[in-house]
Amino acid sequence: MTRITVDIVSDVVCPWCYLGKARLDLAIAEVQDEIGIDVNWRPFRLNPDYPPEGVDHQVELAKKLGGKENMDRAHEQMKALGRDVGIAFDFAGIKVGPNTLDAHRLIHWAGLEGRERQAEVVAALFKANFEEGRNVGDPAILIEIAESAGMDGAVVARLLAGDADKDHVLSEISAAQRMGVSGVPFFILDQQYAVSGAQPVEVLVSAFRELAQEKLQALNKLN
Repeated sequence: MTRITVDIVSDVVCPWCYLGKARLDLAIAEVQDEIGIDVNWRPFRLNPDYPPEGVDHQVELAKKLGGKENMDRAHEQMKALGRDVGIAFDFAGIKVGPNTLDAHRLIHWAGLEGRERQAEVVAALFKANFEEGRNVGDPAILIEIAESAGMDGAVVARLLAGDADKDHVLSEISAAQRMGVSGVPFFILDQQYAVSGAQPVEVLVSAFRELAQEKLQALNKLN
C-alpha cells in the first residue's frame, strides 16, 4: 500500500482548521483501503500577541471581524459547515481567547509518543475550545486533556511549568512562515505539494489518489 505523509499547519483556535481536520478524517476514511495516510500536526498561532492569561474572546474577535454583526454572520456560516461534518460549534460559549503556545507544546509532546496520541490530543483541544467553551490556554485544562489521551499528567504539568520546547514550537512557526504560510489550515503532502484551506473531502481524496499514482509510477520506473 502506498503511504503519504500529510503535515498540517494549524492552530487549535482556528475554526477552519477544525473543519479541515474533520474533512481530512473523512477523506482518509474514503481511501483507507488503497492509501495509507500518516498525519503530523505542525504549529501556527493566529494570535501570537495574546497574553498568557488570554483575552475576552467575544470582544477581540468582534474587533477583528469589523463588528458583532459580521462576527455573528461568520459564525452562522461556520456552524452550517460544521454540521455537515459532525462538528457542533458553540461560538457563544467561547469566553477566553487563549494564547495557544502551551497547547502547541502539548501537541508536540504528544507527537513524541506517536501519531495516534497526537491525533487524540489535537481532537480534544479542538473540541474543548469550539464545542465546550473551555480555555485551552489554561494549564489545568491542558493537563486534563493530556491525561484523557493517555499521557502522564504529572510529567506534562512539570513541562508546562517551565519553558520546555517553547523555542522548538516558535522555530517551527517561523519555518512555516518562511515557506509562505500566512493562513491556516495548510496541508503539505509528502513535503512536495501544498493544499491551502479547509478543502472539500473530494478535493483531498483526489489529491491523495493523484499523489499515490505518481509514487507508484516512479516506483515502477525504478524497477
